[in-house]
Amino acid sequence: MVSRSREALIAIRRILRVAELSARELSDRTGLTPSQVIVLQIIAREGQAGAGAVAEAARLSQATITAILDRLEEKILIVRTRDPEDRRRVSLELTDAGRSTIADVPDVLQNRFVARFDRLADWEQAGLVASLERLAMLLDAEGIDASPILDVGRLDRPGKSS
Repeated sequence: MVSRSREALIAIRRILRVAELSARELSDRTGLTPSQVIVLQIIAREGQAGAGAVAEAARLSQATITAILDRLEEKILIVRTRDPEDRRRVSLELTDAGRSTIADVPDVLQNRFVARFDRLADWEQAGLVASLERLAMLLDAEGIDASPILDVGRLDRPGKSS
């Protein structure tokens, strides 16, 4: 009989690999990371948004969101506009290229997960969350700050140049 710990490790590895493969496919097709796509989607949904609101919606630190926004601005997918009355306030909007990119981007892994997870019964969702939290504890990862973005590596890393 195969040990359950080995089966658990294989399942964890599969999860890590699917996140890695999904991120690579997304980068190959769009030149973007999953984190960059999620940020673009948030800005598209909000219309005009401030960096703080985007960071909160993505559950990312201000430093991480700033680096992601810098990359998106370099790719001319977003534009930052300073409020003329309060120069500290900056609003974010998609450019035409940003809107086109969002329209053509393949579904990111976490969107597929959320759609399927939301269809599970409440008791099954609660059980999976409890198991995943326990797994994080077993891996000494419960104290690590993380956003709900299935991505590998640093979330503020540059995407593949297009």
